[in-house]
Amino acid sequence: MEAVKTIDEDLEIIACAGAGKTGVVTRRIVNILASKPEILPENIVAFTFTKRAAEELKNRIYDYGKAVLGHTRGFAHMYVGTIHGFCIKMLQENIPEFQKFSVMDEIHTKLFVERFYEECGMQDLDMRKYTETSLFVSVMSILNENWFEKDKWDAKTQLAFEKYQSKLYEEKKFDYSLILREMIYQLETNEKFADKIEEKVRYLTVDEYQDTNPVQEKLIRMLKDFGANICVVGDDDQTIYQFRGSDTKNILTFKERYNIQKNLFLDTNYRSTEGIVDVARRVILYNDNRLTKTMQSGCLVKYDIGDIAYAEYKESEEEFDFIANRIVKLHSVGVHYSEMAVLLRKRKISSMIAEKLEEYHIPFVVEGINDLFGTKECQAAKGIYDYLNGEVSSTDLFKMW
Repeated sequence: MEAVKTIDEDLEIIACAGAGKTGVVTRRIVNILASKPEILPENIVAFTFTKRAAEELKNRIYDYGKAVLGHTRGFAHMYVGTIHGFCIKMLQENIPEFQKFSVMDEIHTKLFVERFYEECGMQDLDMRKYTETSLFVSVMSILNENWFEKDKWDAKTQLAFEKYQSKLYEEKKFDYSLILREMIYQLETNEKFADKIEEKVRYLTVDEYQDTNPVQEKLIRMLKDFGANICVVGDDDQTIYQFRGSDTKNILTFKERYNIQKNLFLDTNYRSTEGIVDVARRVILYNDNRLTKTMQSGCLVKYDIGDIAYAEYKESEEEFDFIANRIVKLHSVGVHYSEMAVLLRKRKISSMIAEKLEEYHIPFVVEGINDLFGTKECQAAKGIYDYLNGEVSSTDLFKMW
């Protein structure tokens, strides 16, 4: 495949859903190692959007590399993971002062802000403790990702941002957005550090490029300017994180901004039947400012009329009955329950659908639920402790299951 063989020049790959992009990226990376003895695994960096995607890509690279090269020596030094993970790894491995820093996830960041409410700038923005903590954390994240436009901020916002950042450094903490901010700052001001990164990163692959935000794009640009060969993979029609600051202009204008001479389209969806692909085409044609392309189906499963159903209901109960009946019908013709999913626009209706599935004796697992401690599983677990504590009888306990 042309994408796999293109290793001497920068490359843009526009890959529709189900096009096998992970396989293409895997074979391209292994081909680089097979074709260029001067390139070591540690010189290859691949950014993925999630840790789960990183594990899948990493496993494929190991398996394919062993099959092609006959070994996986040095693969442990190849970085395959998120942009944030790469930055914290480089900072802590090369700059001693950051070895004591810990990274806070979203929950720990909220707890941090509530603990240092008066010192971290939240009070300066007249934001209420607890009730507006999530909003404050989101605001700080957005400001961190756009700090190079801080001249446009008002004085109160600048003060709050400076306090928030100072308190994080004082406590030796990073939130996700500050990791990237610090990485870029060090690359701009620390010549020794910049030289190490330039020497290390010779080939850069960026997956899900359509969902990169301004600060991530700035880092990618810097690595490219250091001399790294760059390959971005994505699809402007699949962007879903604009509410978190991603900018589709990155992928829409990538070819022109980076002077890319070669861009390839993987436009065959091998995962979905023609019916599903046709529905997707009809929707994405209405997207504004999209790259010109047409997705087609390469799925071996034959599409039959009726595979896609659409219906509107006035009452939720009718809709839930339809969903349950549909699942029962599909299961009766051989579709396993584990191969079916119900996607929800709002989490709060998950409990109502769960009750309907129980009514139809359909086994299910609810993911992303808000009211965790209200589930029957948690209530039953609590009941066990209540029973051991003598607060409920064995009869009442079994009623919980």
